Amino acid sequence: MQYFFLYLLLVNAASFVLMLVDKYKAKQNLWRISESCLITFALMGGSIGSLLGMYLVRHKTKHLKFTVGIPLILILETIAIIWVYIHFFS
Repeated sequence: MQYFFLYLLLVNAASFVLMLVDKYKAKQNLWRISESCLITFALMGGSIGSLLGMYLVRHKTKHLKFTVGIPLILILETIAIIWVYIHFFS
């Protein structure tokens, strides 16, 4: 179980950093991180980091795909974690 939480911590940190880097690249007119990469990291369990990155640095907050998609991914991941915990750990 501790490895699972470590994984979540790392993937959320990576998601947050990817949002920061993409925001920096957008301001500097550099080659950007693809939206599919950002969403993939959210789907891998990094939705909290993505959400924090979105709203702390105001990045991708005008894109419906992110403003609706990332919170929806977070809700689905939370439901999945609760379901797994109930069925396998209690």
